[in-house]
This record gives sequence, structure tokens and C-alpha cells, in this order.
Amino acid sequence: MPKIAFYAALKSPNHPVASGERTLARNLMKSLHRPGCEIDLVSEFRPLDKVGNADRQAAFIAEAEVIANGLVAKGDWDAWVSYHSYYKAPDLLGPYVSKALDIPYVSIEATRASKRLGGPWDRFERKAAAACDAADILFHFTDRDAVALRRELNDEQKLVSLPPFLAREDLPAVANPVGPTILIAGMMRSGDKLKSYEIAASALAHLKGDWRVEIAGDGAARQEVEALMEPFGGRVRFLGALDPDGMHQAYRRSRVFLWPGVNEAFGMVYLEAQAVGVPVVAQDRPGVNEVVTPEGLCAADDPEALAGAVSHLLNDNAYHSTRALAAREHISSRHLMGAARQTLWDAIGPLISEAK
Repeated sequence: MPKIAFYAALKSPNHPVASGERTLARNLMKSLHRPGCEIDLVSEFRPLDKVGNADRQAAFIAEAEVIANGLVAKGDWDAWVSYHSYYKAPDLLGPYVSKALDIPYVSIEATRASKRLGGPWDRFERKAAAACDAADILFHFTDRDAVALRRELNDEQKLVSLPPFLAREDLPAVANPVGPTILIAGMMRSGDKLKSYEIAASALAHLKGDWRVEIAGDGAARQEVEALMEPFGGRVRFLGALDPDGMHQAYRRSRVFLWPGVNEAFGMVYLEAQAVGVPVVAQDRPGVNEVVTPEGLCAADDPEALAGAVSHLLNDNAYHSTRALAAREHISSRHLMGAARQTLWDAIGPLISEAK
């Protein structure tokens, strides 16, 4: 019976804070499961350096050596699978343990960032690059991530596309919109998330007629988000942070999902909304444009275009029905658990067989 070691350096599947990162880590563990296979979450060590501190990185590397030696001493895995190694949180365990145990090393959503060399994250970027070099298979979620990986790929490595996916085998119940409801969902924090809220607010300012907004999310920047939405008065309802069932119900009430997607890797919310048959309106940005149907994409510098796309969906029933059907078909064909499991095991299975 194959036994797979699983590790997520940036955020464990058991992390207490909900996010797309945690969701994907959980989804990957589920997708690796199949009859006769055991998936072992081997560590929750989190070597995260948000600011670029050489001493902090050195301390993490020293701690990782101790943890890795302990894993080697007790490990009996047939392969090691790591999720999301990058310059702020590189995989400091997988390459060492897999080499010591002489087992295949697989990396999902690893990235290279050569521009970080020589800067405050130099040491961690070198570790992230070394993890990429050590991998037998590199799975990438988006074409954007594949570019740098492909450039440095060696002859023994495989680079495999793994479209992001939901943790379900089939589509959920279709949406049942309650009036002209627009759903916005995102963590409320400074930086890219707050920028998306700013763009969404600019788009809402161009809307005419009857509409209302529900906003799912919370965080340190909630006051800033509330201030952005204040001009719209009673049209806006804040839902707070929702659990998966709460989010599902919010999608089902909605006629349109609006989220600009500033610097999103791709965005699990886009998959969740489209699976329920809620058409998405987003900006045409790398990553986002690989998971959202083309009809839902607008220019990145045009809030008025976002408003026009939202208005079309609110006011044209035939168009909305066509978009809703296309959204569900898009998810069914590319972004469900069955397709992901097939892709993963088509690549990993032969690797394990060869190693035995």
C-alpha cells in the first residue's frame, strides 16, 4: 500500500485561519487519497519570513535540519509531496528527507523568483530554487507559474499542469438568486485585497437601477472596506467571515460574483462561484484569466467596464442563463476532484513503481 508524505510549508491544512491556501492544501490531501493509499501529514513546521530577515531565515534553516533528521529516522514513505514552496516559505524538509530515504520528491505550485537573489530573501530563495531542482515532478496550477519552472527544468524532471480544483466529485446545487444580488468575497487586509475592494467600490459607483451587495470576509482592514462601501448605504450588507456552508449559501443567493482579483494566484472563490452557476466578473489578470470564463473578464484599468459587465448580468435574463450554464460546464470539465486525482496519479504512480 503506497504511503505518501504530505507537507505544506506556507500554511498547514490544519491552520486555524481560513484561506484559499489552506483550502488547496486540504483539497490536495483529499485528491491524493485513493483506495489502498495512505496520506500522512508529516509536519506543520511553518518557515515563513514575511519581511526578509537573514537571521530569521538562518534560524528556520537550523530548526528544519533537526525536524528533517527526526523525520528521516522514523520515515517509511514511498514518496514525498510538498505544496507551495516559494521565497517567503521554502520547503526546507522535503528535499532533504526524500534524498535521505531515496524516495521520489514531488512539488506542487513551487515557484522561482530569481529577482530575490542578492536581496533580503536571498537565502530563502536559494532554498526554494534548490527544492525546485530536487523535484522529480513539478506540478503547476497556472501557465504563469510554469514559465520560470520550464526555463530551469532539467532532463530528468517532469513539468505537469494541474488546474486548480474543488474538493468535490460533482457540481453542487445550482444557484437560486434572490433579486439583483451581487456577492463580493475576500479577506479584508491591506495590500492587494484592499486594492480589489477599492476597485469593486469604484465599479459599484457606476451602477444604475436596482441592485444590492453582500460582502463575505473580515480582517484587519474591515474599517477601510466599510468606509469604501459607505456611499452605497443600505444597499450593502456585511456577512463577516463565513464557514464553507455559509459561503455556499451566499453563492446560491447571488446573481453575480464580483471580485477584481488584484495579484490573485487564481482564486478559489472563482471556482466556487462558477460551480454553483454564479457568473463571475473579474479583471483580466494572469492566473485569474485561467479559471474564469472569458466572458467574465474586463480590462484591469476600467472599473466602468466591470460595472457594465455586472449590469448586463443583472438585467438580461437570457444572457445570465447562458453565462450560468457556461460557468458550471467550465468547472465540471476542468476543476473537480476527479480530474485532479487522475492528473496527480498519472504522474506520481509510475514514479513510485519505478522506485520500488
